[in-house]
Amino acid sequence: MPERSESESRKLLRRLRDTLAAPGDGQDRLNSITHHIADSMRSQVCSIYLFRDPQTLELCATQGLRPESVHKTRLRLGEGLVGRVARMGRPINTANAPAESGFRYMPETGEEVFPSFLGVPIQRVGEKLGVLVVQSRDAREYSDDEIYGLEVVAMVLAEMAELGAFLGNDAQMSAHRYPVAIRGATGQEGAAEGQVWLHEPRVVITNPVGDDPDRERVRLNQAVIRLRRSLDEMLAAPALSGGEGAEVLETYRMLAHSRSWLRRMEEDIDLGLSAEAAVEKEQSQARARLERAADPYLRDRLHDLDDLSNRLLRILTGQGRDTGAEMPSNPILVARNIGPAELLDYGRRLRGVVLEEGSVGSHAAIVARALSIPLVIHADRITAEALNGDAILVDGDSGIVHLRPEDSVAAAFRDKIAMQAEAQSRYASLRKLPATALCGCTVKLFMNAGLMADLPSLEGSGAEGVGLFRTELQFLTRTRVPRRAELAEMYRRVMDNAQGKPVVFRTLDIGSDKVLPYMKPNDEPNPAMGWRAIRVGLDKRGILRMQLQALIRAAAGRPLHVMFPFIAEEGEFTQARAIMMAQLERERELGHALPGEIRVGAMLETPSMAFAPPGFFRQCDFVSIGGNDMKQFFFAADRENERVRRRYDTLSAPFLELLDQIIARCAQAGVPVSFCGEDAGRPAEAATLAALGLRQLSMRPASIGPVKALIRRIDLCELKRAIDKARAEGCANLRPVVSAFLART
Repeated sequence: MPERSESESRKLLRRLRDTLAAPGDGQDRLNSITHHIADSMRSQVCSIYLFRDPQTLELCATQGLRPESVHKTRLRLGEGLVGRVARMGRPINTANAPAESGFRYMPETGEEVFPSFLGVPIQRVGEKLGVLVVQSRDAREYSDDEIYGLEVVAMVLAEMAELGAFLGNDAQMSAHRYPVAIRGATGQEGAAEGQVWLHEPRVVITNPVGDDPDRERVRLNQAVIRLRRSLDEMLAAPALSGGEGAEVLETYRMLAHSRSWLRRMEEDIDLGLSAEAAVEKEQSQARARLERAADPYLRDRLHDLDDLSNRLLRILTGQGRDTGAEMPSNPILVARNIGPAELLDYGRRLRGVVLEEGSVGSHAAIVARALSIPLVIHADRITAEALNGDAILVDGDSGIVHLRPEDSVAAAFRDKIAMQAEAQSRYASLRKLPATALCGCTVKLFMNAGLMADLPSLEGSGAEGVGLFRTELQFLTRTRVPRRAELAEMYRRVMDNAQGKPVVFRTLDIGSDKVLPYMKPNDEPNPAMGWRAIRVGLDKRGILRMQLQALIRAAAGRPLHVMFPFIAEEGEFTQARAIMMAQLERERELGHALPGEIRVGAMLETPSMAFAPPGFFRQCDFVSIGGNDMKQFFFAADRENERVRRRYDTLSAPFLELLDQIIARCAQAGVPVSFCGEDAGRPAEAATLAALGLRQLSMRPASIGPVKALIRRIDLCELKRAIDKARAEGCANLRPVVSAFLART
């Protein structure tokens, strides 16, 4: 790159830095910036478009277009050349803008006399902030050096936006001072107040412009040496000799030793960026490229790239983990996403969890339920908005997060928490009492579990046993398949801690959103209806046999309850049960103690099983209706899709008809039937399920108290009559009827 270009670039960046430090409001800074860029690039036009909302770009400042179009001209994401730049995350450079595909003429701007167009995205580590545009009367394409220089400028603008330079009068005004309410989705119910603890603290770059390129190069190279050395030390650790962990670190080391990665960052520094800004510029641009990749393997490298870049940024800035920052006493974990092992490392120290990504059935959601802490998922931009130590309120019931809340909001939230605590203290008095309704019907309330840490809740919640023990967490939190002896020991401890109360072990339920780290993921268009649960077990019989052997050895004379998940036809259960019986015979021949009693059941999660042949029900020792999956398949409404998952009601007449049919089929075969899922833990739904004839419900421990309290004060027979009357009259949804009945009691 010519020396003149480098000099001009550094000169421009210094002007931008001075603009950031000068007094004035955000609009003044934007106006000044467009003037400096147009002058430096000898272009007649420079315009800055920023996102007004995630789908709308607004012209916020311009040099050369009509001033009256500022804050009036708007484009949807993907609309026009500007919208295309924002959507694709890469530059558009043309000598004849009107001839380009997708061009949109905006007469209010007066841009028709400027055919040349160069637009580059303003973005920061996957976060789209806007578009920077230069235009010229001369019909020409901008050079590679000019494109590269404008991308460097866009990087500085992104950092200036992060520092709040365009918000108000204070040049260093922080965008992280104001209250923010973020609506996400419920991953786990509950409410918590605390302080933000960022799993991967966002590095704030306060010096995007470097005055001395030589010094910045030295800083960068020293940081890269430290990064490489730390990776070498991790690889040399005895615990990582061979295996997947070592392979991952070896991949990291290859990336860290990439000469092209280092060369691009040094070129950014030559153009005027600081070492930190150069690292983040390359991270942002590489991220944009990988996000567009068709190859899933390449897209998966995003995590590797982000982790390496973040490590390097933490070395350069001294921010983030391993800098001496102490976790607050009331931490709310905030992250883009998090794996089950990492979340378990935090354990019960956490008051709650907020994720930008995640799903209601994800590993994190399962662990959050096991830890009985509220979880909000799909909290858009929470990692950009939050700083360590910020006050935060997590409302898992409604899926809302309040960051830096106003006093009135915090006071109302504390009242809600106090009311919940008071209710829980009332429920504690019912702990040893049965859930017997006024009509004399008794409903057995069981708890769901998946960790040893859950078992103390068995006594404290008043549960009569564990209706569902999820065995997949022991597989998900490891980098290799657990050994049979390890599983047997863990299952033995679960039974020991249950102190004679029944525990129903569900065999490995993986697939869909639960992918083992050591299993090659399947790129399925609809994984919830794909290769998962018992389908995996019957195809990978070695794992299923090993798990069943571990359960048999753990029981060692005690009763054993085993349940196979996601049974969709009779043949699947027949095969799975035969494998179970074969393992019992094998263990007997080996001289191992057999369970004192063996009960083998099926989890019904597909509507097909309501129509199963009578022989299926006669084979089962018990049946559990998996309400979460049953509902999503019955209504064809993906429970991971926020647009539809709340659209359909458990208390709709058609769904209750389906449950009626399953209950009747089980009664004919003399098979006990239970209901397991989120709805079992919601008092109104639980009362309805009990009124239909379900006498065993399994739910999270915190729900047992509220459900028991309601059942003990109502007459289930009267509720059943009210439901039957409404159904006979053609009522499509029974919720109003149930709500009215409960309001009268």
